[in-house]
Amino acid sequence: MEAMNVPSRATAATEPMTSEGVVAAGVYVDGRRVANIAIEEASSWRSKPGHVVWIGLYEPDLALLKSVQKQFDLHDLAIEDANHAHQRPKIEQYGDGLFIVARTAQLIQGRIAFGETHLFVGEGYLVSVRHGASTSYAAVRERCESCPRALARGEDYILYAILDFIVDNYSPVLETIHEEVEAIEDDVLANPITRSQVERLYMLRRDLLRLRNAIGPLVEVCRRLEHDNLPMVRPTMQALFRDVTDHVRTVQERTDSMREVLAFAFEASLLVGQAQETAVSKKLASWLAIIAVPTALAGVYGMNFKHMPELEWDYGYFLVLGLMLTACSGLYWRFRSVGWL
Repeated sequence: MEAMNVPSRATAATEPMTSEGVVAAGVYVDGRRVANIAIEEASSWRSKPGHVVWIGLYEPDLALLKSVQKQFDLHDLAIEDANHAHQRPKIEQYGDGLFIVARTAQLIQGRIAFGETHLFVGEGYLVSVRHGASTSYAAVRERCESCPRALARGEDYILYAILDFIVDNYSPVLETIHEEVEAIEDDVLANPITRSQVERLYMLRRDLLRLRNAIGPLVEVCRRLEHDNLPMVRPTMQALFRDVTDHVRTVQERTDSMREVLAFAFEASLLVGQAQETAVSKKLASWLAIIAVPTALAGVYGMNFKHMPELEWDYGYFLVLGLMLTACSGLYWRFRSVGWL
């Protein structure tokens, strides 16, 4: 697994934080927020019937993760994975709770930067832990809170909303790359490819490959949420997870198609370069053949032997010049007619 491109907190965190590492922590009843809470209060709130605790963390330290673990009785292995953010997308079941890992992506200075989101889902709670490059989930929270009827479905709906948001955020990255790919493809056919363009093609193909490796396992995660009888996922929610699965597959197909376009662009640039080199070689060969005729004749009559034909002839000089001109003109016409000149 390659190392993630992790930007600093100053560049990634524009959302307000209630404390170090805590983006938001709220309690919801029937889809409406009833209180903002501290982490130490989470256990008492989630034990109340009909209450759902939704906590969002950004790059928390181990002490904060341990505090959350104590509140929701999370598994040690899941906490260890959440603390070391270099995991493949996966879904694991620990007792009656689920632990889900998804990869996020953002375009930073022309390169795809990757991050991770770890999700803990259980009875009465959902905890999201973000690492690295990712968009704040404040928009997800606002959208869910604007529709209390949907949010009242419970923890699995929040899980769906976050996964759907993660997958939707792949699209702006792909759109930007697609525009650049089209520009490169058009430029390749019009002008010789430069070294910088070759390097850019290579970096784009490598980033798209990493993106495909990041979203590929997410298909299996969504498939399990859709089909398996997992705790905290009601049958009525499986159709929504099927929609996420379709979106992931669409992103996967678009990534593959763009990688193929980049490969074709690179091959086309090589073919264009070879064609240009061939055209130059043909022109050089044509002019060399034309120049060879007068050079040969001048070389023969420049040997200064005493007895040579036409040396004493009054019209010999003009005859040789005419022969040179005729031969050069004939060769030029021939090369011109076959497209070499």
